[in-house]
Amino acid sequence: MPHGLHARLPKNFVLEERLERYASVIEPAPERWRGEWAQACAPAGGTGFSEVRLDLGCGKGAFAIEAARREPDVLFVAMDAEPLCVAYAAQHVFESGLPNVVVVPGNGMRVREFFSPGELSVIYLNFPTPFPRKRDAHRRMACMERLMDFRDVLAEGGEVRLRTDSQPLFDFMLTQVPLAGYRLLWSTLDARAEFPDEPSSEYEEKLGAQGAKVRALTVTPGPAPERVEQTAELSLAAYLPQSLEELEGIGYAPHGMQATVENLRNHALRVERGRSGARR
Repeated sequence: MPHGLHARLPKNFVLEERLERYASVIEPAPERWRGEWAQACAPAGGTGFSEVRLDLGCGKGAFAIEAARREPDVLFVAMDAEPLCVAYAAQHVFESGLPNVVVVPGNGMRVREFFSPGELSVIYLNFPTPFPRKRDAHRRMACMERLMDFRDVLAEGGEVRLRTDSQPLFDFMLTQVPLAGYRLLWSTLDARAEFPDEPSSEYEEKLGAQGAKVRALTVTPGPAPERVEQTAELSLAAYLPQSLEELEGIGYAPHGMQATVENLRNHALRVERGRSGARR
């Protein structure tokens, strides 16, 4: 979940009660279905789902539900680490009545525990938290380490699809793709304009209303790298434009990076004032 978009707790909301009420669509022990998701989650008498896809960091479940509605033969596993998001997603899945969405509490660090080799056809990273500081880079879902984990659970020809409002995170991800031995299949700086009918998450709707553009890319594993080594700059501040003019041209500060953008703008202003004073 992006910084600044944490779900607000409504009045009289009791988390435990909500989780219990919608427990029928929540899988609290996902490791027990490792390798069996397509068959275990199929409706009674069914033959199993044709694919299993993971919506990692599903938020309130809007994307997974709409995607599942459009592709009824695909099982969508909607995973989030925040209990409040799990509760909301479970409620919305339950109310949708769709049989091909299951909600799972967890994060991307555990994908290899929950899924067997080749079990997932697609992993969606919809507006993952950027964690802009270098010391928090290991927590990003869009990073080399997670891409290496994803290799172990993706089917042949499987894909990782990223959508983000953060140009710095997008640019950082592009440095991670070759390091993890992936191939870039597609990218855009304005996915909503190119594909206006694609399912969207609640984060995309909210951030889009604030002026955000959706950066998106799709990658697939290629040959495994002989040596896995992080060589990219880990601080996302390094991926921001340095000049005040460029920063003003952005017109939008990615969530989680507002303070960094403001600091750079203030620094640029101080430098310009210093130059102006020196010319007098």
